[in-house]
Amino acid sequence: MSAPTSPAPTARTRPVPPPAPASRGFRAWPLWATAAGALGFVSTVVTDARAGDTSDMDYTVSAADMAGLDHELHRIGGTTGYVTVALLLVLAAVWHRRVAQRFVWSLGAPVVTFGLVAAASSLSLAYGWKGALGNYAHGALEEGTYDDAGLYTYYVMNDFSPYIAWVPVVVALGGLAWMAFRERLVSRGLGAFAGGFALLLFGAVAASGVPGLPFAASLGLIVVGIWLAVGRSPIVAEDAA
Repeated sequence: MSAPTSPAPTARTRPVPPPAPASRGFRAWPLWATAAGALGFVSTVVTDARAGDTSDMDYTVSAADMAGLDHELHRIGGTTGYVTVALLLVLAAVWHRRVAQRFVWSLGAPVVTFGLVAAASSLSLAYGWKGALGNYAHGALEEGTYDDAGLYTYYVMNDFSPYIAWVPVVVALGGLAWMAFRERLVSRGLGAFAGGFALLLFGAVAASGVPGLPFAASLGLIVVGIWLAVGRSPIVAEDAA
């Protein structure tokens, strides 16, 4: 009797794959990343209203400056921010279904999933505080609920929170780099961009001491989504038109 043979390794079991390069074509699902990144940038940066004399870098903002704060931008940013959170969660679910569940041996794939979910969780609070400031500030719907000292507390909470909350997405970009150079699931060009961008952001934080710089990961998501939608990466090979 011949000895039993082991089954051939599959995409779910082999530790290091040799996938064929994906053919060129367009697939739509990676554009969830582009949409989340673009709306996230708007929600974090474009709708960021500052109090006090913004032309003077040495100006000290105080509770007295809350009367002149633009509540409309905060209200809009809080609303679009919640939509950004929804887009990140949908992206995480689509990524988990199309990538992480196909290549369960991959380390980088779940790092991307968890990074997106962690960012969505953090941004839920950050954009919630932003929307609350837009609701309670002078001229807003619930004006007078808090005095200027209370509004100042919300202002300080909102100061960096929508910027800091993008840190997990920087880690997700690092996961893409691992998938490119260690697991060969993502094109090396995209991996080099994602990994280089992540290192640049963390390096900039270390050098400058500014903790909010990871917000730029939202711009990285825009590029990643487009690159996966039209580029060559094995994880999208079966989706190519």
